[in-house]
Amino acid sequence: MVCAATCANEAMNTGERGAMIRQYSRYLVSSLILFSTVLLCNSVSGTLYVYKAPDGSRIVSDHALGNKSLKLMRATQSPKVAGQLLAKKAPKQEYSFRRNHKAYDTLIKQASIVYSVDPALVKAIMRVESAFNPRATSHKGAAGLMQLMPATAEEYGVEDIYNPEENVYIAVRHIKYLLRRYKYNTRLVAAAYNAGERAVHRYRGVPPYRETRDYVRKVIKYRRIYRRSISL
Repeated sequence: MVCAATCANEAMNTGERGAMIRQYSRYLVSSLILFSTVLLCNSVSGTLYVYKAPDGSRIVSDHALGNKSLKLMRATQSPKVAGQLLAKKAPKQEYSFRRNHKAYDTLIKQASIVYSVDPALVKAIMRVESAFNPRATSHKGAAGLMQLMPATAEEYGVEDIYNPEENVYIAVRHIKYLLRRYKYNTRLVAAAYNAGERAVHRYRGVPPYRETRDYVRKVIKYRRIYRRSISL
């Protein structure tokens, strides 16, 4: 059993009104999750483990979790204490491009080595897709650092689409597949990542969509920049 009380980071705002609506929605969802979590935890006997996730959210489990990205806050046999820790407001953590733009370099390099992919290409796609925001979510449902679509995530067996390691490793694996399919033509790979393989096949090249053409141009530009980056 794993229960979560979510205090997710805010995605990039698209407008003051939209931000207020999303903030209110998150408050309602968090309250409902917290309420159900406390009820569930009260029915559990034995030790409860309360963890803090990198995004500030709290997780409670009836067994120790091996995820190194989680910080153990308390191990307790009291559901009440666990509930209080979940209810305690986590410090607000604003997304920061300045802080995040190098935060995932090590992860990018590790995944790129595993699948023999140019890390500069991976970072360029991440930059265009999410601007290094691990909680980014598009209106089409794409999520995480590499903006995986739910169908792609399901195809590759992703359990937590917002987990940076899962998100990046699966995305790099998919990029490797695209590189092989398009004979390492970076423009076609970027186009397929953005618009889908069917669109690339239909137009026998980069689709004429403005969004996709801008996307391909940006990926090529950032790849050039990151190839000169010392960190990669």
